[in-house]
Amino acid sequence: MSEEILINVTPQETRVAVVENGVLQEVQIERVSKQGLVGNIFKGCVSRVMPGMDAAFVDIGLSKAAFIHSSDVAYLPKSSRSPQTEANSPDETILQSFNENITSLLHEGQQLLVQVVKDQLGTKGARLTTNITVPSRYMVLLPYSNDVRISTRIEDEEERERLIVTTQNLLKEFDANCGCILRTAAEGIGEAELRRDLKFLINLWATIVEKVKQSSSVDEVYSDLPLAVRTLRDLSVDDIEEVRIDSRISFEMVKEFAEKLVPELSTRIKRYSGSRPIFDLYSIEDELQKALHRKVALKSGGYLIFDQTEAMTTIDINTGGFVGHRNLEETIYKTNLEAAQAIARQLRLRNLGGIIIIDFIDMEDDEHKRQVMRVFEKSLDKDRAKSQVCEVSPLGLVEMTRKRTRESLEHVLCESCFTCSGRGYIKTAETICFELFREIMREARQYETNELLVLASQTVVDLLLDEESASLAELEDYIGKTIKLQVESLYSQEQFDVVPL
Repeated sequence: MSEEILINVTPQETRVAVVENGVLQEVQIERVSKQGLVGNIFKGCVSRVMPGMDAAFVDIGLSKAAFIHSSDVAYLPKSSRSPQTEANSPDETILQSFNENITSLLHEGQQLLVQVVKDQLGTKGARLTTNITVPSRYMVLLPYSNDVRISTRIEDEEERERLIVTTQNLLKEFDANCGCILRTAAEGIGEAELRRDLKFLINLWATIVEKVKQSSSVDEVYSDLPLAVRTLRDLSVDDIEEVRIDSRISFEMVKEFAEKLVPELSTRIKRYSGSRPIFDLYSIEDELQKALHRKVALKSGGYLIFDQTEAMTTIDINTGGFVGHRNLEETIYKTNLEAAQAIARQLRLRNLGGIIIIDFIDMEDDEHKRQVMRVFEKSLDKDRAKSQVCEVSPLGLVEMTRKRTRESLEHVLCESCFTCSGRGYIKTAETICFELFREIMREARQYETNELLVLASQTVVDLLLDEESASLAELEDYIGKTIKLQVESLYSQEQFDVVPL
């Protein structure tokens, strides 16, 4: 798999595109006005405890109170709180809590150190945890744990053992009372690089602890790296063929970071100065526009329909114009195979998370069902977000979950339609006319007046003057009042007013 990273930077936003073999697979967008908070650490204050939800709301200085569940309030005993010494503990009220209810863990007004694990999504506040983690290139520091864990993507047992033993020895060398997670990028990395990474993390944590001591009751004490740098930290170096950046300042920042922490990637980072906008390469702008549409065309002639709601996302597969060459079962099988690969890509591109229901076209052959699921799961292997997939149900549905830590592409780039308020449809002009007639009857009975003025959109007024003109005339005779019509250009099709004159 050959990956090319394109980074577009403007004063207002940073956009990162991951392109595999010339095809856009993933996009991340970070706007200055709405920077993501995942990974940021705050000194917060409990504003409300909710026993019925077994959770609490925590003020961390955002517009909405953040949310923490009792299962996310957990530390090791007091002696294990700091990477180095007990004196480094940032919060003397830290609790040891495993499977306890929220009222025994937190109380209103309590200060605690928390980390954002999910950004604010729609109407929901940010999701928090007290299980703090601080990432670097090869490791993730666990300040409140003594465990040494390792990425499941490192499969070689000898390598896993080498990395764990090396890290345990380094923790003893630094006399660090903490734990670590070894990331996928650590595979094949020598002791010197791991030592440098661990030392950086321990020093960084000491800085955070010091800031906690000096901060007020509610304050941000650590923010993650900018998106352009974060991308290099989190991606696997072996897969990256080239990184192109169209901003000189960002290029220098990313280059400096790579030379310090990812030297093997440094020579692959290039400054893009072409005449065409960088996102015009590989038609990325066009692909972004397509990713906002409900309908996704398949090469075979079939298509997918994506419907995203707050509760879940549903995906429907249709054969469309694809009729196959042999029989219906073959047509369905080939459409589902193509759809399985396309869906895996769209999940990454659109950054869809939470519960996802996929309605594959019903297949009679059990082997066809197994093949479709194999292709789908293999396509999901490229995805960095964790997912869990169930087998095809008797109804032909596939249930899955995909980890969601930030807003979907649609929520980042779009907002609910002011006309339909996110319903995806509006009432017909005919329906509005009939509602208008009923409102006119109400107004005529309520007010002693000779005339009524109707304010409505152009389409509604046109219908009243054309197809519904006879009905309007009958209504005038019935109420004994004159009805005047006036077009309001700013009104949507569903808006209208009836004003007594």
